[in-house]
Amino acid sequence: MQDLGSVAWPPEPIRTERLVLRETEARDRAAFIELLASPEAHTYLGGPRPRDVLERELPEVPERWPGSFVVDLDGIMIGQILLRRPARHRPAAMGKVDLGYLFLPRAWGLGYAVEACAAALGWLDNVLPGEPVVLATQTANVGSMRLAAKLGFTEVERFHAWDAEQWLGMRSPVTPSS
Repeated sequence: MQDLGSVAWPPEPIRTERLVLRETEARDRAAFIELLASPEAHTYLGGPRPRDVLERELPEVPERWPGSFVVDLDGIMIGQILLRRPARHRPAAMGKVDLGYLFLPRAWGLGYAVEACAAALGWLDNVLPGEPVVLATQTANVGSMRLAAKLGFTEVERFHAWDAEQWLGMRSPVTPSS
């Protein structure tokens, strides 16, 4: 099990038909504040963070670490993709890479999340071949449940946490063909 921290970072920007996945830059700070303070974006994530706290505490270049991609549309940040191996997780997910994503509400419903997550997973398959990936979401989050299915995640378990039913799915490892 290789750590994401041992992968060369940042990678070259990943280009899809409409998007660019890239490392965080200082110009993304305002979009991060908007994203982290958005009540809509945090409906299933415990609620937004106060804008004044974010303004005060967010570094000049936020979220700059291996596995954190900005999703860029025409030079503007519309979301974030996170690939990480959390220290604490459900037993079924221990040691696996976790896929997380968060998009500004104005970018919802246009297929950007599927496109960006698929590109990030493709990158992961190249740098860590055979790595299983998990995704957790609230079952009430219909959009995330639909996204998980489109990306090929299948249910591993359901559990109750944060006063809601949660869903944990896993994507089978993609192994290089011989």
